Amino acid sequence: MASLNHAGALRATGKVLPEYARGHNRSLVLQMLYRNGGQSRADLARASALTKVTVSDLVAEMLAEGLVVETRQRTSTGPGKPAVELDIARDRWQVVAVDLSDAEKFDGAVLDLDGGLIARISVPRGGAMGAAALETAFELVDELRARATAPVLGIGVGSPGIVDLDGAVLSAPNLDWTNVPMRAALAERTGLPVHVANDANAASLAEHSFGGATHDLLLLKVGHGVGAAVLANGRLVHGRRFAAGEIGHVVVGTDAGPLCACGRSGCLEAWIAVPRLEARLAEASGADAADEVLRETGRRLGYALAPVVGALGLTDVIVSGPPHLLDGVLLDAAREALKSRLLPVFFDGLELRLTEQGPDIVLRGALVLVLAGVLGIS
Repeated sequence: MASLNHAGALRATGKVLPEYARGHNRSLVLQMLYRNGGQSRADLARASALTKVTVSDLVAEMLAEGLVVETRQRTSTGPGKPAVELDIARDRWQVVAVDLSDAEKFDGAVLDLDGGLIARISVPRGGAMGAAALETAFELVDELRARATAPVLGIGVGSPGIVDLDGAVLSAPNLDWTNVPMRAALAERTGLPVHVANDANAASLAEHSFGGATHDLLLLKVGHGVGAAVLANGRLVHGRRFAAGEIGHVVVGTDAGPLCACGRSGCLEAWIAVPRLEARLAEASGADAADEVLRETGRRLGYALAPVVGALGLTDVIVSGPPHLLDGVLLDAAREALKSRLLPVFFDGLELRLTEQGPDIVLRGALVLVLAGVLGIS
């Protein structure tokens, strides 16, 4: 996994109350150092509008905790003591990141704070479901912790299904999980901070922080199933039941369409989920027939996305999944379908593209979960 370039920061979710001011200021300083290392205490005070005394106090605290380091002394250009530059202690801490979204295996990595790869492990699921699948995931975390070469700052997990704000997996049918307290169980097992999110939500955080997206976005994650995440105003949209973005079982069109695992016909997942799409391509007789399968699937994707894009005024729609299936004919057809169903004012400037984060997008999102949850930065 290549090192990551730091882009957008997630927005705070409300006004800062006086009792939380110190924590907010601390996160602000850490955010600035993470994104722009090599700043002095005076630089931080000017950029943050905090007093020099407040910044010095916070920096002293974080130096003692090993979160910040002094890197070098600047060359003096006048009277007074030369300024000392500061940075996040990027090499002193590591993060365990886990992606549970693949149907065949669970993936995990130990990353430094910039996303540099320390170790990587994939373990086959072997068809495990329920408690057996959960134990496989926990054993993966144990093995990753053993591979860490520095203290672990926290554990980030991207899980399929509906995940609430406390990190409990409310429903993940493909793993036979219902009301699994993933965050609490892992925290008790490891004694570390743990942050759990839906895999598409985690992927959207990676795209926002490291993928160059500068506007509100929708990320569609295509794999064994189909899920989506919406970031608006720099915040994840969760919905009242924590199921915002669950568009895989939205029926696309009024014709019958392929039968879905949920029992209905024509769901988006029945059209575009990787196993279903690969099966229809295998049945196609020749290149022209295969292209028509991709075109029809792309059209259905465009039809499903159009009302979401129109309702939210989105300008960035990113798709994550196998490039050999999605890029080219399929996404071209989706763009045309979107264009045909949106007013020009909505389509103008709209970008529908494949992510450049690759298959590690959920692992990168899991890193963001920990950086945001533990340090207040992204």
